[in-house]
Amino acid sequence: MTRHLPLMFAALALAACASRPALEPRPGGNPEQVDLSGDWVLRTGDELPVSTEETIRVPKSLTRRQVETQRTRPGRRSREASVYLFLESGKVLKVTQTDYGLFFSFDRAVVEEYNFGENRVVTIGPVRAQRVSGWEGRSFVIETLDEGGHVMTERWQLENGTLLRDIAIAKGDDTSFSQQQVFDPG
Repeated sequence: MTRHLPLMFAALALAACASRPALEPRPGGNPEQVDLSGDWVLRTGDELPVSTEETIRVPKSLTRRQVETQRTRPGRRSREASVYLFLESGKVLKVTQTDYGLFFSFDRAVVEEYNFGENRVVTIGPVRAQRVSGWEGRSFVIETLDEGGHVMTERWQLENGTLLRDIAIAKGDDTSFSQQQVFDPG
């Protein structure tokens, strides 16, 4: 047993050195000069679920209200994906675009701001996540990585006069949720 002790310590040291994945920064600017600005309305009944789940379910152990009002101690965070907390949606969408970023206003209440080339830490209560955003060709892409290694990817693009939003939540190669939302001009 004692001769295996150095091997166990080496394995523990390697595990301690391993860090959670990080998101690659996206370039700033808008090289394709795409403009997503406008007033949009979610096409009801026409969302296209790609996964078997039809709705996004925030884990019961970690709802937005609980996160905003309760303090959690280190080590007591939910083991479920907390990246769900950073997902906003609504039926009416206003997109305002500047030379440096996008503002998404859902149902005239919630406003999300994303800068081109953004790479920062975002928080809701004690929940922290890394966020990167920027253009990938003609699509605006937002990636949010929670402390558990779950990544939420949102891809916004114009197609045939509509605004498409593709949402996927995954950990490694395991996708737990994906959906496409279609917004028509409002």
